[in-house]
Amino acid sequence: MIKYLTPTFLFVASTLFGQAVSFEEYDLPNGLHVILHQDNTAPVVTTSVMYHVGAKDEQPDRTGFAHFFEHLLFEGTENIDNGAWFSIVTENGGTNNANTTDDRTYYYEVFPSNNLELGLWLESERMLHPIIEQGGVDTQNEVVKEEKRLRVDNQPYGKFLENVKKHLFKKHPYRWTTIGEMEHLDAATLDEFLAFNKKFYVPNNAVLVVAGDIDIDATKKMVEDYFGDIPRGADIDRKKHIEDPIVEARTAKAYDGNIQIPAVIAAYRTPSFKERDSRVLDMISTYLSDGPSSKLYKKLVDEKKMALQTGAFNIAQEDYSMYVVFGLPQGEFQLTDLIDEMDEEIAKLQNDLISERDYQKLLNKFENNFVRSNASVEGIANSLARYYMLYGDTHLINDEIDIYRSITREEIRNIANKYLSSNQRLVLEYLPESETN
Repeated sequence: MIKYLTPTFLFVASTLFGQAVSFEEYDLPNGLHVILHQDNTAPVVTTSVMYHVGAKDEQPDRTGFAHFFEHLLFEGTENIDNGAWFSIVTENGGTNNANTTDDRTYYYEVFPSNNLELGLWLESERMLHPIIEQGGVDTQNEVVKEEKRLRVDNQPYGKFLENVKKHLFKKHPYRWTTIGEMEHLDAATLDEFLAFNKKFYVPNNAVLVVAGDIDIDATKKMVEDYFGDIPRGADIDRKKHIEDPIVEARTAKAYDGNIQIPAVIAAYRTPSFKERDSRVLDMISTYLSDGPSSKLYKKLVDEKKMALQTGAFNIAQEDYSMYVVFGLPQGEFQLTDLIDEMDEEIAKLQNDLISERDYQKLLNKFENNFVRSNASVEGIANSLARYYMLYGDTHLINDEIDIYRSITREEIRNIANKYLSSNQRLVLEYLPESETN
């Protein structure tokens, strides 16, 4: 019988919810971290597994592997026929999906709670018995190529982030895209795919979350039955990639055959989402561009009619983040006009405190977003997995909103000065392909 480590029970008071999200977490001897959240208000259960593997764990000549495995690990297992995964889920009243980022890969099923055991069996099969063979690799290679054609190659502005990343990062694997290069997948051997699976899709590189209408003791027994005998993988040695600071402005141009209206992007390399500074930048992006009443939209689109669209967002990641401000000009206005206006709004943040009214609006938005993200067991499962795996602190499901509440107007001004200076950024002109000549 498996001996569990001492569980941690968390019942942290939260003024936002009236009561905290309660959960229990523990480790199996094979290194799998398990988090259980009981909510018996509806007969629904989510089973999910997050693996600590994303695009940043790939080799420069084998990009796209993590995203490829998001697809490949639905091919089938020793006990699930090829192509049968989705039909098993739907025939039992469930839904499922998966997604990949630069930092992690996430799989989940949502079932009626009487099918909890089925969800656990499916994820244990994915972890223990995947069938990785050339036929499945070839099939998913075509699927990924089609996805890239639809979402990137033929999508207006589909490559703007790709071009931001390759100019903003010189050493870190964030310099390539999550979907990767198709020629790298074409060149990869079956042995390389097998090695990638053996290295990363192991219990000691994963967290299992079960959330919803469950009995804790019965769920523990099922987790033991389905995951306890899965062998631990080798410890993963992760190389740390350190970027040199940007001290002089970088400029670049990119061309897109799918657009007629150019865009301009100012991008800044910013800290990990684990840092308090990153959360301040979240607030700054919301202040500048969240909704039609935000500063950039109201000024550039509504009042001055200089832009068709504008925005700012903090692309928060585990090692470094990217803060991006963009605009599409309207009429006779030029890209440089938009940059000047966007810089003027950032300068206001750097020199003056935002108003108390705007500050309270920000806090209200973050509280509402926090509630929405954890309004279902599916959302709670995602949050629990993410906070444990990427932040190293599962307690944040109850505590993170207090971090945002503690951010002051003075901090907003200071962080704008610290990270959003014109000598610390990339300015990318994203142009129609017709302008290459």
